[in-house]
Amino acid sequence: MPSTVKFQDIIVPTPGFGAMSLSHGYGPADEETSLKVLAKAYELGCTFWDTAAVYGMGHNEALIGRFLRENHIPRDKVFIGSKCGFDIDFEKKTNNGVTNSADHINKFIELTKERLGSYPDLYYLHRIDPNTPLEESIPALDGLKKSGKVKYIGLSEPSAKTLRKACSIAHIDALQIEYSPWFTDHEHNDLIAAARELGVTIVAYSPLGKGALTGAYRDRASFASDIRGTIPRFSEENYEGNLRLVDAFASLAANKGCTPGQLSLAWVAAQGAIPIPGTKRVERVEENWAATDVTLTEEELVEIRKVITEAEPKGARYGEVHLKMVGL
Repeated sequence: MPSTVKFQDIIVPTPGFGAMSLSHGYGPADEETSLKVLAKAYELGCTFWDTAAVYGMGHNEALIGRFLRENHIPRDKVFIGSKCGFDIDFEKKTNNGVTNSADHINKFIELTKERLGSYPDLYYLHRIDPNTPLEESIPALDGLKKSGKVKYIGLSEPSAKTLRKACSIAHIDALQIEYSPWFTDHEHNDLIAAARELGVTIVAYSPLGKGALTGAYRDRASFASDIRGTIPRFSEENYEGNLRLVDAFASLAANKGCTPGQLSLAWVAAQGAIPIPGTKRVERVEENWAATDVTLTEEELVEIRKVITEAEPKGARYGEVHLKMVGL
């Protein structure tokens, strides 16, 4: 896969880095180890970073801000995407659900600036609030761009209809979605097609199937205490059968001479998306970045697609806890 890719009017490194797991979702993380992970990503040239206000209730943005400050990293050396859209009480550490109001957007960008030490390059609505008209939220988001506070704006996990309407109000630069061989639903609901048609760059979170495609999690006990323990796709009922795809990817990767995770990242990149794998371990950052050495032929892409279709995982990708949090 290429080590750089076009993002709107600039070139960025790929794969990027999803920082969520350093604060949120996958059990506790050690602060000093997290700083070493960021340092390794920066050293390698993996400088397309993703964070959000909700990750650790502000901790994730503050962690990145601390890293940049303590290491005297010039701000233009790291591309940072962040997100608003959840009504967070930072003092009580509670998430009160989705909101896309103009007041929220304008307030939260300033809070993000305080934690990062600067405005992010890219600012998303983390989830879409059905109670706030796009005619309110999108002009507010675009206002940040017009005022020079951010350079790009995006939406995370909208419907195709919402993306199309949003783009009729203002140009949306980035679409963040879950996308991997483990989850390809957005190929079939018009969302990816709409993004391509509208010139919206696709950024893929969980490009390793929340770690499943690395082959490191065959025992469900490995993730019983993190977010995966709430997800039907990882449930006792479904997970053993879903290992068919994991095993098939391991076999394909062995033939290719790479790791299963690297093969997955290369496949996501081949679909025209920017993968942003996350990890709490330095060695995984190195492994993920080395996916830049994996180039897939047309014949290999056909073979991988056949495997994805035949061994498609069963079970919903989110459980009731997540759906309730985002108001679905």
